[in-house]
Amino acid sequence: MQTVTVELGPRSYPVHIGEGLLRHGDVLSSAVGDGSILVVTNDIVGPLYLASVLEQLPADRTRTYQLPDGEIHKTVKSWGLILDELIRHKVSRDACIVSLGGGVIGDLAGFAAASYMRGIAFVQLPTTLLAQVDASVGGKTGVNHAQGKNLIGAFHQPRAVIIDVATMATLPDREYRAGVAEVVKYGLIRDPRFLRWLEDHTESINLRAPETIMHMVEVSVRNKAEVVAADEREAGSRALLNLGHSFGHAIETLTGYQRWLHGEAVAIGMVVAARLSENRGLLQQGSTERVAGLLDQLGLPTAVPDDLAGASILETLALDKKVMGGRLRLILLEALGSAVVDASSAPSEILEAIEGCRA
Repeated sequence: MQTVTVELGPRSYPVHIGEGLLRHGDVLSSAVGDGSILVVTNDIVGPLYLASVLEQLPADRTRTYQLPDGEIHKTVKSWGLILDELIRHKVSRDACIVSLGGGVIGDLAGFAAASYMRGIAFVQLPTTLLAQVDASVGGKTGVNHAQGKNLIGAFHQPRAVIIDVATMATLPDREYRAGVAEVVKYGLIRDPRFLRWLEDHTESINLRAPETIMHMVEVSVRNKAEVVAADEREAGSRALLNLGHSFGHAIETLTGYQRWLHGEAVAIGMVVAARLSENRGLLQQGSTERVAGLLDQLGLPTAVPDDLAGASILETLALDKKVMGGRLRLILLEALGSAVVDASSAPSEILEAIEGCRA
């Protein structure tokens, strides 16, 4: 087992990474504390892993709550249902919520933990690659709104994150590849050595070689932990983690959170961001093709859907959380392995980049 610490002073916490951590070991039982426990999961992950998790928790003070699977259920209503469950059982402030699932469950359970009695503990048990390398680390919690993704939420750090890489064995291929998109992001924004490693190991990534997955997760978590430790609430450098996300969120919103998985939309968004960077003269010519080529080898989409008008994407971007002072802040690339926050892209330049990424 490897342990990475997210260094946040009194809010610091460990991220444990290993094989079989949901089925054995005492890391979970030691993380939940002495109060009531509510395990929140969904109807896909629950049948696979809930029984193993419950074996490690005291039965007399543990309850479970199950939600339907999917981004479409990451709503205020679902958040309210978790709160209803806590209130129904008169749960006190020493309670702990355990999120067992992907990013949707982690965001929902974390937001409920942040909101209930102004904040109770929670522990993340991420079971998708995307959640393991990104969503579970850093304390972002929240829900979607019909007008935009993650518009409602709070920063609330977990007490611990426990990553069992064995869950990759049951993860559907499309979900796995969506998680790989977030892995590629770290190479693009701050770790050129990791980017080259990814380019050299596409075959073993696609084959889900255990040692490859372990390396991907550990390096990604270390990158995320360093960024979060330097800028917990996204006042500066943490925004770089949003490479491709503004465009990706717009695509998800315009398609009702049903056509594209988050990582797939982010993959398309990263190609658009690279194209815009190249068009603006920030990024070396030919770099966009290199980014798109790597994502394509990893089975990810790279083209903006033909049925999404550029003007509609631009309009949706206006509601992005990264708009400040009326200006959209986009994450652009100044090199493959180095990103920058930019607020100077004209709407016409953004539209040109979008149209330049059609199939």
